[in-house]
Amino acid sequence: MNVISPAKIPHIGFVSLGCPKALTDSELILTRLSAEGYQTSKTFAGADLVIVNTCGFIDDAVKESLDTIGEALAENGKVIVTGCLGAKAGSDGSANLVRQMHPSVLAVTGPHATQEVMDAVHTHLPKPHDPFVDLLPNAFGVAGIKLTPRHYAYLKISEGCNHRCTFCIIPSMRGDLVSRPVGDVLMEAQALFAGGVKELLVISQDTSAYGVDLKYRTGFWNGKPVKTRMLELVQQLGEMAKEYGAWVRLHYVYPYPSVDEVVPLMATGLILPYLDVPLQHSHPDVLKRMKRPASGERNLERILRWREICPQIVVRSTFIAGFPGETEEEFTHLLDFMREAKIDRAGCFAYSPVAGAAANELPGMLPLELREERRSRFMAVAEEVSALKLRQRVGATMQVLVDSAPGMGKKGGVGRSYADAPEIDGSVRLLPPEKISKTLKAGEFTKARIVGTQGHDLVGLPV
Repeated sequence: MNVISPAKIPHIGFVSLGCPKALTDSELILTRLSAEGYQTSKTFAGADLVIVNTCGFIDDAVKESLDTIGEALAENGKVIVTGCLGAKAGSDGSANLVRQMHPSVLAVTGPHATQEVMDAVHTHLPKPHDPFVDLLPNAFGVAGIKLTPRHYAYLKISEGCNHRCTFCIIPSMRGDLVSRPVGDVLMEAQALFAGGVKELLVISQDTSAYGVDLKYRTGFWNGKPVKTRMLELVQQLGEMAKEYGAWVRLHYVYPYPSVDEVVPLMATGLILPYLDVPLQHSHPDVLKRMKRPASGERNLERILRWREICPQIVVRSTFIAGFPGETEEEFTHLLDFMREAKIDRAGCFAYSPVAGAAANELPGMLPLELREERRSRFMAVAEEVSALKLRQRVGATMQVLVDSAPGMGKKGGVGRSYADAPEIDGSVRLLPPEKISKTLKAGEFTKARIVGTQGHDLVGLPV
């Protein structure tokens, strides 16, 4: 994080045009600027940058706003535009009138966009020293303190869940889905990447539903409009990660049809070709008793389609064996699904009643011994499928993110490929490098030729 000395406090010029609603927006922005240590300038020329809060209601107001922007550009050169005019389309069909008339502005946002304006200010005029954030040891600026190793971090994009799965009580504890503003999410991601994070793991209760509660409202990041939706968020995260040579990994992705739009981003390498999809079961009747979202009976078809689009995609999932009422036929359907879908990584729980869960009242509770026996049978099939997938990687050269490498890796180390999320999947056991000059360092990438398998892990030789 850039820190500016007290002797060089940044100054911002500010012009507020339009109605009282715009004035209150200006007050919010100025309050945030003041709280962060910025000072205002009485002239355009004496400012480090200028913010113009515009009006776009009538022609005269539009002209006044455009003229003010032009004046600020002439006298200062660095201008951020916000307000109603920022949301107005250009006359030539372009996305934005302000950019059509004044293409050199630094950023453009619509009205009531305090956070987006602050994001733009932070980008073009780093804030003064903040003793509440900047001096925290091991902190990532606005992203705060992380408990993970410094080279990977979790990014939570929403809280709560709109579904009412009969085995789950999370909505009763965390409430319905509440998506974070897209600008806030991207600002945190930027801070994490800038702080050295090489793998960003996107999490929530239902990542696919990001923005549903906000009706996919358009937010702003770096002065550009970004829809509050998984596809657009992932696109932005992928582009940001590319600048830092980092990975983006998606977790808790329900298999909605909308996920099909994200898979091509994996095929092009913008984000990791990895999906953590909580399927829970395969049989339509069991899924109905679970009250699972999406069209569960089409999950196999959807996974096969994903593999057509992105052959290297890895799918990990979790399942429940012995759900109330589960017949032997329904369980066999699940085993057949595992073999046909070729789920790369799978975990399984024997159904366990949870206080408050609706499934407890369903008829047909199975004996504990049968539930455990089915879980064991499931895991045998899952491990068979996973072992076959691992053997197919022998001979390939893969990029590996090193998690541990004592002594600069002279005796080897441990890392993960794109197919391995931390703590839940396998790893790549790195052998001592053959070249004396080759070293390994935790938090950095290395190439490794896969020479074998070891249980759930791969064995790789650094190259």
